[in-house]
Amino acid sequence: MMFLSDFFSLIFPNICACCGNSLFKHEEVICNFCEVRLPKTMYHHGEENPVTEIFRGRSDIFSAAASYHFNKGNKVQFLVHQLKYKNRPDIGFFLGKRYGQDLRDSPFFKSADVIIPVPLHKKKKVKRGYNQSEQFANGLAWSMKIPVDITTLDKTKATETQTKKSRFKRWENVKEIFTVTDKETLKGQHILLVDDVITTGATIESCVIALQVIDGVRISIAAIAATGH
Repeated sequence: MMFLSDFFSLIFPNICACCGNSLFKHEEVICNFCEVRLPKTMYHHGEENPVTEIFRGRSDIFSAAASYHFNKGNKVQFLVHQLKYKNRPDIGFFLGKRYGQDLRDSPFFKSADVIIPVPLHKKKKVKRGYNQSEQFANGLAWSMKIPVDITTLDKTKATETQTKKSRFKRWENVKEIFTVTDKETLKGQHILLVDDVITTGATIESCVIALQVIDGVRISIAAIAATGH
């Protein structure tokens, strides 16, 4: 994964993705001043937290957490917007590296065997050029020293944006759109399923339902950020 970090440093400007000020030589993507002020959740320290509450009674998950609080107008929203819409995959990789350092030491996540990012439909991935959740997954893998699987879970139908939909409409929008291509390879594995932002949890829940056809799997969830918590 080291080459990805080196590649990103070559093609993206040496300024902070948060404040736009020049980065010092030892800084990467986000300056130290901005990074320490990002609103971390610390949810990975607890078995029960607001993200696990989202899925209580809905999905059988082992653990769940998000690195940051996502609120309208905050720096996290700004970073996620750049990651998704401003051709800044390096932001996802950087935030994944940082959160991977936390998860590899957490009793709830350190047993993960493989990371699966929530997939984009092929047409959207071609249009954007990359899957933002996959970039986050690559960063997590760099720190956690476990592989990323982008083939087992597939998105079979293009969907509308979830941004302005109600909870029910979000679920209807993503119901039964994910499928597992191989039920054998990940038997008995602890899967870390990752996404960029968790709002209602509808997309993640749909992915979990699809993945549960694999015998003996445990599924944990991690995201860059979670809203309203």
